[in-house]
Amino acid sequence: MLILRDAGGGATRFDQFQKNLGIAPNILTRRLAALTESGLLERRRYSDHPPRDEYLLTATGRDFLPVLFAFGAWGARHFGDAPVSRLVEAGSGVSVEAIVVDKASGMALSDLDLRVEQPGA
Repeated sequence: MLILRDAGGGATRFDQFQKNLGIAPNILTRRLAALTESGLLERRRYSDHPPRDEYLLTATGRDFLPVLFAFGAWGARHFGDAPVSRLVEAGSGVSVEAIVVDKASGMALSDLDLRVEQPGA
């Protein structure tokens, strides 16, 4: 999830992800491959000599970003004061708060009395 967060913030290159996350190269390689195979990232060659690739969010990956920011907003509300990444509107730079709403009513799910029903129930 942190790789996707950083990709959403503009990181595209292996060394950027490694520096931001402090992750071992072999682990980062495996995770980037898994995210690419899952269709969340696209691997694109940006240099032939030496061969270098960048990793860009796909439409599916971009569609996952609000989920990440909803996790972050939940963590900030319930677990403290540690600095967290902010979600901002790209054109204006204005902070936005990620919430999950019911599409039909527009109500925040946190304001509804919900239960989970398993498939076939």
